[in-house]
Amino acid sequence: MDKTGASFNYAVESIREKLKAKPLILQLPIGEARTFQGVVDVVNKEKLLWNSNSDDGKDFERMPLSEASDRELLKETIEARNSLIEQLQAAVHRVTLAQAAVPVLCGSALKNKGVQPLLDAVTTYLPSPEEREDRFLQWYEGDLCALAFKVLHDKQRGPLVFLRIYSGTLTPQLAVHNINRNCTERMSRLLLPFADQHVEIPSLTAGNIALTVGLKQTATGDTIVSSKSSALAAARRAGRGEREHGKKREAESLLLAGVEVPEPVFFCTIEPPSVAKQPDLDHALERLQREDPSLKVKLDPDSGQTVLCGMGELHIEIIHDRIKREYGLETYLGPLQVAYRETILNSVRATDTLDRVLGDKRHLVSAELEVRPAEEPCAVAKIEYADCVGEDLLQASREAIESAVHSACLQGPLLGSPVQDVAMTLHSLMIHPGTSTTMVTACISRCMQKALKKADKQVLEPLMSLEVTVSREYLSPVLADLAQRRGNIQEIQTRQDNRVVLGFVPLAEIMGYSTVLRTLTSGSATFALELSTYQAMSPQDQSALLNQRSGLAHVL
Repeated sequence: MDKTGASFNYAVESIREKLKAKPLILQLPIGEARTFQGVVDVVNKEKLLWNSNSDDGKDFERMPLSEASDRELLKETIEARNSLIEQLQAAVHRVTLAQAAVPVLCGSALKNKGVQPLLDAVTTYLPSPEEREDRFLQWYEGDLCALAFKVLHDKQRGPLVFLRIYSGTLTPQLAVHNINRNCTERMSRLLLPFADQHVEIPSLTAGNIALTVGLKQTATGDTIVSSKSSALAAARRAGRGEREHGKKREAESLLLAGVEVPEPVFFCTIEPPSVAKQPDLDHALERLQREDPSLKVKLDPDSGQTVLCGMGELHIEIIHDRIKREYGLETYLGPLQVAYRETILNSVRATDTLDRVLGDKRHLVSAELEVRPAEEPCAVAKIEYADCVGEDLLQASREAIESAVHSACLQGPLLGSPVQDVAMTLHSLMIHPGTSTTMVTACISRCMQKALKKADKQVLEPLMSLEVTVSREYLSPVLADLAQRRGNIQEIQTRQDNRVVLGFVPLAEIMGYSTVLRTLTSGSATFALELSTYQAMSPQDQSALLNQRSGLAHVL
């Protein structure tokens, strides 16, 4: 409410129009933007005024509205109060649970104005675990089911894992099963977090947030249950078990909705100050990955360098800063690169034979396969088998074949980027008796790479969905700049005095955009970016990129 251009009525109307929800106005602001000083409690007809000299928001006064001093405010409050379905908190609680309406409160996080009534409203209006009828939890029948939603590393106690308990009870020294990692761990202590104070407790039940010590492998987004048998029993109750190839396949796991993490779109190399510090860097990156699922770390097979893959320039800068601040390591970052993808444009067949004698054993594999563009977009190669490939042969080698195909698609022939939107059909496979699965994997992988090299290839670049909020006076230079960046404007909306530009722009063209936008608009504009899809580059742009990567960009 203290932001420039803040409008309570506009925010409420936006909830009604965009979210198709019925807002319940429980508070009204006293002033807006620079004049914001407090809120009106519509239910109790009271005003809460914060002391302008209080930076932490603790100093505020609650007083009833009076006809003498607050005539207009009281009139507005009564109108808002009468618009509620009923005037009791129980009624608000009931319609909130029924998802028929949404309680609306207002405040300012900067100086904690309005935070106290917000927390009270969470307790009063939102559902407790007992008021939620979730079939997912019914399948666990009261057994432990919890979500690890945050991981912190403490220098004394090691990894601290925050768990949200959905059903069952947590106790110290309890052995738990991590479904995502398929491992069993034992927590040593159970703590209840109060800001930075941690209180040791004997048990904690559903609906609470626990801080656990001792879980070494659990990462953000993992589902924790009491045991593997508990997870399998819940899966059977949900009907997830099924038969495949005449054998009973292990029941599919029931996972809580973890963190949705899009694929990284930026990457750069990271190096320690000396070779001796490489283990320390690996240790720091391993911990940071557990805390942040959107961070990916891999090893470049050609150069042997460590590569950071992240969501943006700021993300990688923050990781770099945390390594220095928390782990005392001065690291060096390489230039930021865009994470391109590759695909193929036509169907190609390839054959390969691998014949090796190791010791007294002969390893012989011969394969013929076809790669083609997939009918539908797919991040992982679709694998099919011709009828002439024997079922018995497949049963023994299926895992090795799939591993080989996915491995070959990790590095494409053009840029060494992952290959997507391809399908592979294995037409023939001959394996000499006694041949190891490693040799099968090597042969299929080599054959796959040979086919990808023969096909017509295409570079795919990440296309970002862009939203720029800019005042009317700066709209023209912003649009002109986006046009130079190969931007595709879809719509320009009006939001009070501002214009909101919606469109798409290639990620390669948006690097450093925040600085340029600040310069163009005197710091008044804001923007948001999100990965939309991967699109084919034009022949000219692709040629320029390949020349640049080959070191030929500045020859002329």
